[in-house]
Amino acid sequence: MKTNDIIYKIKKALSLSTEDMLEAYKLAEYSMDTSRLDSLLKRHQDKGYELCSFEELGIFLDGLVILKRGPSPKKSDSKAVELTNNLILKKLRIALELKEAETEIIFGLGEAELRKQQLSSLFRKEGHRNFRECSDELLMMFLDGLDEFYYVGDEV
Repeated sequence: MKTNDIIYKIKKALSLSTEDMLEAYKLAEYSMDTSRLDSLLKRHQDKGYELCSFEELGIFLDGLVILKRGPSPKKSDSKAVELTNNLILKKLRIALELKEAETEIIFGLGEAELRKQQLSSLFRKEGHRNFRECSDELLMMFLDGLDEFYYVGDEV
């Protein structure tokens, strides 16, 4: 899955402004300017499109957690870890303070039918006997469901 698609879908689903996104990067102590962010949010066929690195996506997700929940009282070691689809799911669940039922609803809105055991296996530690790797398709379904879950339509 393309990192640009992920960051764009998160922006759209959560109705984040450019300022909100820049604030998330700032909270994660990363220097991101408006022009770079705009180029990350463009479609790949648009002029000025630039590829979002996994590092930039991971830092954004870390900043989103801080933006939505505040700084962590216990500062963890900031050692680099490989950004996987499972980790993206975990960071979004933490940032948005999603409970199991809400996560299940979001997957349902994205047309992914998961039983509770399958859902919890996505959030297990890699190496656990019940760990299940999150596919690109499943992550897209979650992001689509997130868009539906947080959609605020026009009032009639």
